[in-house]
Amino acid sequence: MIKVHHLNNSRSQRVLWLLEELQLPYEIVRYQRDPKTMLAPPELRAIHPLGKSPVVELDGQVLAESAAIIETLTERYDSQHQLSPPPRPLESEERTRYRYWLHYAEGSAMPPLLMSLVFARLKTAPMPFFAKPIARGIADKAMSSFVGPQLALHLGYIESELGQRPWFAGERFTAADIQMSFPVEAAAARAGGKRPHTQAFVERIRARPAYQRAVEKGGPYSLLS
Repeated sequence: MIKVHHLNNSRSQRVLWLLEELQLPYEIVRYQRDPKTMLAPPELRAIHPLGKSPVVELDGQVLAESAAIIETLTERYDSQHQLSPPPRPLESEERTRYRYWLHYAEGSAMPPLLMSLVFARLKTAPMPFFAKPIARGIADKAMSSFVGPQLALHLGYIESELGQRPWFAGERFTAADIQMSFPVEAAAARAGGKRPHTQAFVERIRARPAYQRAVEKGGPYSLLS
């Protein structure tokens, strides 16, 4: 049995979705964020030293990091390559794009989104009244000079890519789209803007029965709220 240590409002929702797409049986162990800090509870550290989600237990092994989990599960269970590219040819465009977007999601797309969240919270964090204008000034400067432009750059890039093909790896849905769903949905929730190709992608993934089953089992989530 595959055991998913699932934290509410987290990347572990993607793992549930992948398992639903693969039609694999699994067990969910649920954790709730601290309502004040929004951090994962300390109980998760008993499973993995970093105490983060997603964490998956599989055949006595503890797996962490979304891309590593997705690659492990698809290599082991996606024998028909319905969600991953075939092993040959090695130089296929789909294989190259698939690997790129698996790692782009966390390596490039998520950092500016997380920084946006951090600075937004800094502006409303409890602090002495005389420090609030300073904190707000720092947050506004960081957003206008670096984080905001970075967000616009990445969102424009994603919009352009989705304008050229319906899915990130090419003409068919793959696990790369599952991996990219979190930053894309997070951007749609926080950054807004008129990006029709990105919005169409969000609508397509949310219409998938496996996505809907994963949300039903994992619980609704409010991205980067």
